[in-house]
Amino acid sequence: MNGSETVVVTGFGPFRQFLVNPSWKAAQGLKVLGLGERIDVYINELPVSYVKTQQIISEIWQTLKPKFAVHLGIARGSSVVTLEQTGKNSRYRDKDVCGFCPESHCCVEGGPEKLCSVINMRVVSKQFKEAGMDVVYSRDAGRYLCDFAYYCSLYYGQGRAAFIHIPTSGSLASADRLVPLLQALVQTMLDQLEDPAEMAQRNDDL
Repeated sequence: MNGSETVVVTGFGPFRQFLVNPSWKAAQGLKVLGLGERIDVYINELPVSYVKTQQIISEIWQTLKPKFAVHLGIARGSSVVTLEQTGKNSRYRDKDVCGFCPESHCCVEGGPEKLCSVINMRVVSKQFKEAGMDVVYSRDAGRYLCDFAYYCSLYYGQGRAAFIHIPTSGSLASADRLVPLLQALVQTMLDQLEDPAEMAQRNDDL
């Protein structure tokens, strides 16, 4: 990478019993740990709100123009880290913390039904799983604010985004173990982004 480049990391705000959302704690941890000397890490807390989340993500891509965006959300009851490949556009029916749900039940009216990250999450998850890490691959981010935020970021960022579901139970729920793993995962994704051979092969593997 030439010069300094920006990577945005987001976590969510308060949700149900989580007065401080673990995903926001993880984003703050990544800011402290960093992603290498040539990367400026910019963090932002997303409210569990469809309207505000879309507004913030749109502004991030329009104003900061980051190289990559990483969105973190919690997977309640899970003990593994889940790398999401795909964001879905439609069938959002659950209300957010404001009691609101989009009338169209869509992220972006007229947008493609699904969008995929330019990063091959299957390859990344396999690499870490083979190293003994509890990292899994997924193509279903859940049709709530996590999926909504991911689709919006993929849409505005032309696929240069990742969504990582973090666990709320097990050893990886500890920030001391989780944040260094997230750092390694994101650095691996950035390496893939920089490798033309990897990117050329991406569509063959998805």
